[in-house]
Amino acid sequence: MKPLTYRTLLLWVVAVAIFSVGYLGGDLGGDSIWNSASAMERLVEGEEIALKPAPQPTRGDYPNIGVSSRAVVWVVAQMHLFFGALVLAVPMFVVGIEIMGLKTGDDRYDDMAHEFMKISLTAYSITALFGGTLAIALFLLYPTFMDYMMGVFGAQMLVYAVLFFLETFFLYTYYYGWDALRYGNKKWLHLSLGLMLNGAGLTLMFVSNSWATFMMAPSGITDVGAVVGNIWEIMKGPLWNPVNLHRFIANIAFGGAVVGAYAGFKFLAARTPAEKAHYDWMGYTSNFIAIFAFLPLPFAGYWLMAEVYAYSQQMGITAMGGILAWLFIVQAVLIGTILLAANYYLWSGMSRTEGSKRYQGFIKWIALTIVLCFLIWMTPHTLLLSASEIAALGGSHHHILGPLGIMPAKNIAVNLMLIMTFLSFQLYRRSDKEATVSWASMGNALLVAIYIAAIVNIIFAGVYYGYFTNTVYKVGSSVTQVVSTLIVIISGVIIDGMMYKNAKVKYPAVWGRVTNRSQYALFALPVAFTWLMGLMGYVRSSVKTHWHIYTVMKDNSPDNYIPAIGYAGNMVTLVTVLFLIFVLFVFWVANLSQQKQVKPQEAEA
Repeated sequence: MKPLTYRTLLLWVVAVAIFSVGYLGGDLGGDSIWNSASAMERLVEGEEIALKPAPQPTRGDYPNIGVSSRAVVWVVAQMHLFFGALVLAVPMFVVGIEIMGLKTGDDRYDDMAHEFMKISLTAYSITALFGGTLAIALFLLYPTFMDYMMGVFGAQMLVYAVLFFLETFFLYTYYYGWDALRYGNKKWLHLSLGLMLNGAGLTLMFVSNSWATFMMAPSGITDVGAVVGNIWEIMKGPLWNPVNLHRFIANIAFGGAVVGAYAGFKFLAARTPAEKAHYDWMGYTSNFIAIFAFLPLPFAGYWLMAEVYAYSQQMGITAMGGILAWLFIVQAVLIGTILLAANYYLWSGMSRTEGSKRYQGFIKWIALTIVLCFLIWMTPHTLLLSASEIAALGGSHHHILGPLGIMPAKNIAVNLMLIMTFLSFQLYRRSDKEATVSWASMGNALLVAIYIAAIVNIIFAGVYYGYFTNTVYKVGSSVTQVVSTLIVIISGVIIDGMMYKNAKVKYPAVWGRVTNRSQYALFALPVAFTWLMGLMGYVRSSVKTHWHIYTVMKDNSPDNYIPAIGYAGNMVTLVTVLFLIFVLFVFWVANLSQQKQVKPQEAEA
C-alpha cells in the first residue's frame, strides 16, 4: 500500500472520530452538541421546562473521615495531573522525533523516541491508578457536588470513558507495534497510530479542562445553577480556551523536563562512550523541547489571567492583589531557577564543539542580564513589616527598590530573560557550523538590529508607560513587550534556518563530552517544573474562595476557606516529593527492562 493511502485513511478516521464524538456527546444526553436548541431558547419559544437549581450542601452532607477531605483530594488530584501531563506530553514530541527519523533515515531518532515512549507507558498505569482513586475520593467525600456535576455534564462522562479506552488502545499498539511497523510503508501506519494517540489524549485533556473551568467560570446555567444550555455551551466558558492553551504548552515543557532527567540519570550511569553519547544527545533533545515549549508559556499565562480579570475582577484581585499575591514571588523564583538551569545546561553543552570558543565571551553578559532580571522579578512590592520597621524604612515601600515591585518592572525582567535564553540557544546552535550563504553578514546584522530594537522597545514601553503615564496604559504596554519578544524568537528561527540550512559543519559536536555537573541542571528542571505546577494549581483552585462552583454552589465543608500560604507550601512540597519518588520508580522500571541476566555458565566462563 502506498504512503498516500495511509494518509488518506488517517484523515478519514480522524474525521469520523471527531464527528462521532461531537454527535454522540450531545445525542446521548438528549441534544446534539452542534445544533440543538438550548433550554433558554426553548423557553423563549414558550415551551415549559422545569429548571432545577443547583443544590446547596450543608455541613452534614460532607462525610467526616477524621482527616481533611480537601487534603486527600488535593494530593490524589495533583498526582493524577502530574502523571496525566507526562503521559499526554511525551507522545506529542515522540511523534515529531519519529518523523525526523523518517525524514533523515537515521535510526537513532527512532531509538530515542521508542525509549521515551517506554517512560510514558509505565507512567500511564500510574496515571490510571490515581485517576480511579480520585474519582472514588470525590464521590465519597463530596457527593452532592459530584451529583450536580454529573447532572450538568451528563453523557460527556461516557464520551470521556470512550476516549480513555481509545487512548489506551492507541498507546499500547503504538508502543508494542514499533518494531513491527518500523520500516517501509508500514511506518506511515505507525505514525497514524501515534497521531490518533495524540488526538485521543488531547481531547481527553480538553474535556477535563471544561470541568475545571466550569467550576471557576460557569456557563450554560442560570444564576442559581439551573442548566439552560446544551453541553457545548456549558463547555465553552470564558476560561476554557485559555486553560487549554496554557496546559497544552505547559504539559510539553513539563514532559520534556521529566524525560530530560531520565536522560541525565542514564548518562551518569553509562559505562561506555557510546552510551554516554546517546544519552547526552537525548538530554540535549529533552532540554530543547522543554525550553522551547516554555518560552511562550508566560504569554499564555498572561492571556489566562486577562480572561480571569475580564470574567471577575474580584477573582483576579484575589489571585494577584490579595492573599495569593505573594505566591507570584515564589513563582518568579521557580521560573528563574528553570531559566538559569536551562541556560547553564546550554553553556555547558558548548564544550561539545571547538567552535563554541567564538561565543564564550557572550556567556558572562547573558548570565549577568539573567541574574539581574531574576532579582528584579522576585522583588516584592509590599513588605510584611512591623510598626518599628515601617518607621525605620520611612514607609511600607523601599524608596529605591519599591518601584521594582510593580508589574512594569517585572514585565521588562521576564521578557529580557526569555530573550537572553533564546540567545543562548541560538549561540549553541551556531557553535559547530559556519554559514556559507553570501548574505551571512547581512543576516547577522539584521538579527543584531532586531535584538537591539526589541530590547530597547521592551525597556522603553515598561518604563515610560509603566511609570510616567496613566495606569490604563500599563496593560497595553505589556502587549508590545510580548510582541517584541515573539518577534525576536520567530525571526531568529527563520533567519538562522535560512542561513544555516546547508551550512558547513566545521566543528563537529562530540556527544558525551560534557561534565557530570551539566546533568544536574537536567535534574533541577523537573523539580522546579513540578513545584511550579503544584503551586499554580493551588492558585487556580483558591481563586474560587468558598465556592465549589463560583457564585453558584457554596462550599459548606469544614475546609471552605483559602488554605494558608505556609500550609499550601507544605502540601505542594509533599506532592512534589511524592511525584519525584514515583518518577524514580518509573526510571527504575524503564532501566530494568533493558537489563538481561547472564547465564551462570556464561558468567563462570
